[in-house]
Amino acid sequence: MVAGPSNAPQFGLERRRRLIEVLRENGRLEVSSLAEEFAVTSETIRRDLINLEREGLVHRVHGGAILTERGHFVPGLPVRDRLMSDEKDAIAHVALQYMPPEGAVLIDAGSTTGRLAEVFAGGLPLTVLTNGLQVATSLAAKPGLTVHTLGGRVRGNTLAEVDAAALRSLSRVHADVAFVGTYGVSVRHGFSTPDPAEAAVKEAMIAAAQTTVILCDHTKIGREHFARFAEITTPAVLITDSGAPGSLVRGIEAAGLEVVLAEAPQS
Repeated sequence: MVAGPSNAPQFGLERRRRLIEVLRENGRLEVSSLAEEFAVTSETIRRDLINLEREGLVHRVHGGAILTERGHFVPGLPVRDRLMSDEKDAIAHVALQYMPPEGAVLIDAGSTTGRLAEVFAGGLPLTVLTNGLQVATSLAAKPGLTVHTLGGRVRGNTLAEVDAAALRSLSRVHADVAFVGTYGVSVRHGFSTPDPAEAAVKEAMIAAAQTTVILCDHTKIGREHFARFAEITTPAVLITDSGAPGSLVRGIEAAGLEVVLAEAPQS
């Protein structure tokens, strides 16, 4: 259990302030644990999270919440790897269908693209270029693959290579398929991420590839972040999971994007 204040009931504003502190310290929170810690009902904590989400500070997920970039915290890979785990595995297995039998592929840094690297068995004569150190580590020992990293500055919380060296590498290559992650997708704002340096690499990957496959779990659908890297009309396939809100998916499809829903196991 997260260390915190005593079990005495707290006023709403003070309690919500403490929820943000817990999220900054741990990356996410669980409703049941925090209800016990604060000596309130789970419903009280859920109402607090609804209010914080309305302010744009948190994003609610099953059983708890994570901070948005407005909450001054973007979870690192270890935290994000634990979120929507079944959904990301389902998305990764569907994405394998888009892996070409030969040639070159680009794989973006990220937790969902990282799952693609984990479930891919290799065995194909492919050259893989990636800006993700986690992705490169997963793929390096797999048969048939020649793995390159793009180079560049490594961002600590995402392990993504960015800036001039990465962009220079991408300007010199052509790939059959680019597998790209995103923090958010909406009809109005397109595909976006909190960090402009990562957005620039994603945009360059899309430009360098014949086919683009974008991977994201359903919590990213409808979200908008600071740095847009592709319009919603960009030719691409979006693979998400079956938890995606139907109305938002229909809006994205109406804008011309192909959407594929992966079925995650029922918990």
